[in-house]
Amino acid sequence: MLLKSIFTNSSGILVSRVTGFVRDLLTASILGANVYSDIFFIAFKLPNLFRSIFADGAFTQAFIPSYAKSKHKIRFSSIIFLQLIGFLLILSLIVTMFSHLVAKAFAIGFSQETIDLAAPLFAINFYYLPIIFTVTFMAALLQYKHRFATSAYSTALLNLAMICALLISKNMDKYEITFYLSYGVIFGGILQIIVHVYSIKKANLCKIFHLKKYKKKEETKFYKNFFSATLGSSTMHISAFIDTWLASLLVSGSISYLYYANRIFQLPLAIFAIATSIALFPMIAKSIKNKNEEKALSLMKKSSLILFVLLSIATIIGIVFDNFIIKILFERGAFTKEDTINTALILTMYLIGLLPFGLAKIFSLWLYAKEQQLLTAKISMQSLACNIVFSLLLIKPFEAAGLAFASTLSGFILFFLTIKAFGFNNFIKMFKN
Repeated sequence: MLLKSIFTNSSGILVSRVTGFVRDLLTASILGANVYSDIFFIAFKLPNLFRSIFADGAFTQAFIPSYAKSKHKIRFSSIIFLQLIGFLLILSLIVTMFSHLVAKAFAIGFSQETIDLAAPLFAINFYYLPIIFTVTFMAALLQYKHRFATSAYSTALLNLAMICALLISKNMDKYEITFYLSYGVIFGGILQIIVHVYSIKKANLCKIFHLKKYKKKEETKFYKNFFSATLGSSTMHISAFIDTWLASLLVSGSISYLYYANRIFQLPLAIFAIATSIALFPMIAKSIKNKNEEKALSLMKKSSLILFVLLSIATIIGIVFDNFIIKILFERGAFTKEDTINTALILTMYLIGLLPFGLAKIFSLWLYAKEQQLLTAKISMQSLACNIVFSLLLIKPFEAAGLAFASTLSGFILFFLTIKAFGFNNFIKMFKN
């Protein structure tokens, strides 16, 4: 079942990433690497940062163990969904009302003229957050039932919507294109909701709005774990956003170089590490709930060995062929040879950290399943603090490449601290046996 689940996730993520690369290829060709691509990427990155931390990361890690232990699953999931979607809708309205302040806060290096251009894009793109939380909530229910296909493949719908937006607007003014892309994001999210509603109905999981009385203790425990998991799952995403924030202080195009390089870095991480962790987590959570830790450790050993081999191969290939990969994917239209050289160097800096980031994901599942979210939060914050220090030290001599390498160094620290929390003795014994 584990290998089948991993394959389903990996193949779905691969399809989504391939369509994502087609989207990026068109974006690079039509927009290039300039102020217009920078303002769209930073506006699109903000809801994606919140999504990665609160939805895809923390929510799933806190929700599945709580849902597994709940004696009132339907009522528990209903109240959690309604509370969080209400909060996110209010937050989206606040961002819309104060979009200029938000843009200024998250792109500190932009001029006032650029802030004025970026503000409407922040307002539009942020509505993707409540949309994608709805998708994540339904995906978590399906994940608990070991149904992974819909969630794995659905991101392709977002990419296809954005591709259509690019093709429709390719002959328009570059600033107009950023609006078409932003509305493409919203439309793609709505398509994701539609396919998940169909899968939820098919899996007989549609009774989510039962608000009868139930034990508030379950809700309180979920939020305690959720807020801790929010910190625990945030390291890599916040460090990537710090890269973007600091890159706004550098020459025009730096944000785009980091974005394109990080997109390629995320491909093997998603296909191998994230796909494995999505398939593995419900199994580990259920094994620990049933007090069968030996089975959980056995699953982790098998998964981490497979992951070590796959990520090592991906790292070597990516570093050796970095320039070729960027050239073949992006060097056309407005994307120049100089852009290729700059992006390839940043890709190499990111890829050095692929293995520690990937393995840390697997071993953190043990801590999440044991509901040690607060411990993972502390580990995450220590790693993030180191990343900020490294970024400030490396940005001046190495510019954007220094920011990428700072993220990589924080990945090694994250892995070391995660293994320390898991237990060095447990780690050694697991592989000796």
